[in-house]
Amino acid sequence: MPVAILSAERLRSLLANPPSDLALDDILFASKAEVETRDGDDLTLSVTPDRLDLLSEAGLALHIAGVTDAASGRPHVRETLHPPARYVTVDRSVMGVRPYISVVVLDAPESGSGLDEGTLAEAIRFQELLHATLGRDRRAASLGIYPLERLNFPLRYSLEPISSVRFVPLDGAEEVEGGTFFATHPMAAHYGALGRLADSCLTLRDARDTILSLPPVLNGRTAGEARVGDRSLVLEATGTRERSVREALGLLLVVFAARGWTAAPVAVQGPGSESVDGASVYGPRAVALPSVVLRAITGDALPSAEVEHRLSRARLGVRPHSGGWLVEVPPWRPDLLTAVDLAEDIVLIAGVRPQDGILLPSRTRGRRLAETRFRKRVRSLLTGLGYAEPHTPLLVSAETVERAGSLEAIRLRNPVSAEFSVLRDRLLLSHLDVLGRNTRLSYPQRFAEVGPVIVRSEKAEGGGATRYHASGLLAAESAGFADAVSWVDYLLRAVDVTAVREPAELPFLISGRSARARVAGEPIAEMGELHPRVLESLGVPVPVAWAEIDLSALWNLVRRREGD
Repeated sequence: MPVAILSAERLRSLLANPPSDLALDDILFASKAEVETRDGDDLTLSVTPDRLDLLSEAGLALHIAGVTDAASGRPHVRETLHPPARYVTVDRSVMGVRPYISVVVLDAPESGSGLDEGTLAEAIRFQELLHATLGRDRRAASLGIYPLERLNFPLRYSLEPISSVRFVPLDGAEEVEGGTFFATHPMAAHYGALGRLADSCLTLRDARDTILSLPPVLNGRTAGEARVGDRSLVLEATGTRERSVREALGLLLVVFAARGWTAAPVAVQGPGSESVDGASVYGPRAVALPSVVLRAITGDALPSAEVEHRLSRARLGVRPHSGGWLVEVPPWRPDLLTAVDLAEDIVLIAGVRPQDGILLPSRTRGRRLAETRFRKRVRSLLTGLGYAEPHTPLLVSAETVERAGSLEAIRLRNPVSAEFSVLRDRLLLSHLDVLGRNTRLSYPQRFAEVGPVIVRSEKAEGGGATRYHASGLLAAESAGFADAVSWVDYLLRAVDVTAVREPAELPFLISGRSARARVAGEPIAEMGELHPRVLESLGVPVPVAWAEIDLSALWNLVRRREGD
């Protein structure tokens, strides 16, 4: 889950009646967020990937104000009166590299002193979080923040020869040539390929031909550095996916909209995209909510007044519409696309509590399935061996899959973030991440887990079938192939099963120190020593023995004896 560190003091400053720590925990527990830790002013928050707006102090404050009835309805992004004509031209040359761009101008409230240090820090932090999640490490979308006072419209977004680029990088003090920048700067090394085509690179220039940025790599310092005290800002997003570009810009907008900044449109002109006036960037979207859909999902015919009250508490605009309601959604809620999404918000905003459940009359009470009890028994055996149990998600990163050389893992077509883009087909993939995160701890380290994986299956709907595995890792100076073998033998003997072991070649294991176990001809387990290449990429300094058992396959062999 995406995680961010917020300022508790800045959060309280946005609320008329800030909740206590205990009340905040309850509020977030009923939503899609959770407080992980508190350390002085630092509030570490994790959220589900569809509520990234809650990872900013501004977005979280809007949510809390609605839940506590301190405010209601959709927060309006006020438009600057009679804004001057502003536009950005898109050159045809960018179409094959990064074709989409959206821009908006923001003006600080007249009563304030402009951009303060905390808001600037929040915007930059939230910007980088959006890069890593929605932007897929800037591949799908990236953002820029510029001072309006130090640039002139119109802007021009184009692809031009690197040899013609000269600018002062945001973190530099002297002007550099484009070739030198791409050859030496660490940001260019990481993101440069996303904004280049052969010997050309993307540029965003203003009317004075000043380089604002080299999307998606780095801003220029001359006209691309927002500073404390700036009263007008230009927010920009570029990317390869139009939806991601608009959503990223809409999410970043919440940092300023919650503090009363007004917006002004910037038109986009050029090939490959519709010529728009730019107002849709900060304007609300209308989503229909038919009453029949709401009743089908909630199982209850809620009064119209109650529906409107709940939507208003969720900080959404609502008005009666034919057969239901028409809901106005602000730009920082890209997760609300359909009536089903709105119905979910209606349920969550009222609070989901255990006492709301109804137990139907029955002579008998349910019990765990025999297969579930079998998995629980294996988990107890692992605990008895002294293995700690991590709790890992089903989704892993593409980087982890490539590290393990797993070719069978199913990749999501449109993942929310690069961190969660592949369905694991082995628990090992998740456990590699655990190893990498714990290199600062002492060794030996031993952990094991019983959990679900998704394996390819032509018979299953969607092409993937859920199975349960048990996986264990031992990281120690003395760890070796024998440890993995004994781990498998112990678990199989505990359920009175004998396996036949055969050599196996797996890309993430050392050749000659890896094996596969079969029972009645069916593969049940894999085991061996992790390859030094894998350990080096993780920064693990000691050998690691690994084994993994397919509990679903094993259950089919022992189910009759277990009493199913």
